[in-house]
Amino acid sequence: MTEIITKYFPNITAEQKNQFAALQKLYEDWNSKINVISRKDIENLYEHHVLHSLAIAKAFRFKPKTTILDFGTGGGFPGVPLAIMLPNCSFKLIDGTGKKVHVAQEVCKSIGLRNIVAEHQRGENETGKYDFIVSRAVMPLPDLMKIVKKNVAKKQRNAMPNGLIVLKGGDLSQELKPYRRIAEVYPISEWFDEEWFKEKNVVYVPM
Repeated sequence: MTEIITKYFPNITAEQKNQFAALQKLYEDWNSKINVISRKDIENLYEHHVLHSLAIAKAFRFKPKTTILDFGTGGGFPGVPLAIMLPNCSFKLIDGTGKKVHVAQEVCKSIGLRNIVAEHQRGENETGKYDFIVSRAVMPLPDLMKIVKKNVAKKQRNAMPNGLIVLKGGDLSQELKPYRRIAEVYPISEWFDEEWFKEKNVVYVPM
C-alpha cells in the first residue's frame, strides 16, 4: 500500500513508513463508524488522500519549527500525512464537525504523532497565528482568505513569505482573479505521474 509514498519520497524513515502503513486499517475502521472518506474511495486512500496531501511537501521545503494550521481538516487531510512527513514542524488541525475531528485525534494517537493537535473549532473562531494555513478545497479561495487572513503570523521563518497553501482542482481562473499577481500555481502532475493528479494543483498565496 505504501509503495506509492516511497516511490516519490524514497528517503522516509522506518518510523514514517510504519506510520503511513498504519493509516489504511485505521481509516477503514473509523470510516465504518463515521463517514470521513467516501465509501467508494477508501481503497484509494494512499493515492487520493495521503499522496495528494503530500503534494504540499513536494512543492515547499519548510524550516524546522514552522507552524501550520490545517483549516477544515475533515478526518485529517492534508494535516496528518504532512505531520508524518514533516516531524520538525508543528500542526494544528481544525474542523467544524466534531465527529471528523475525533477521527483525526484517534488516528494521531494510534500512530504516535507528537507534532500535531486536532480541535473541534470553526475557522472563524480560531485565534492562533501560524506561518502557513493549508487546506484541501474546502471553499472558494476569496471566502477562505477572508477567514484565515487573521491567522497568518507576521514574523517569518521560511524563505517564502507566510501565507495560504491550498489543494485545488479544475479551472481556477475565476477564483484566482483577485490574486493573479501574487498567486503561484503548481500542477501536481509535475511530481506525481498517476492519472488522477491531472488538473490538480497546489496553490500558494503569499500574505
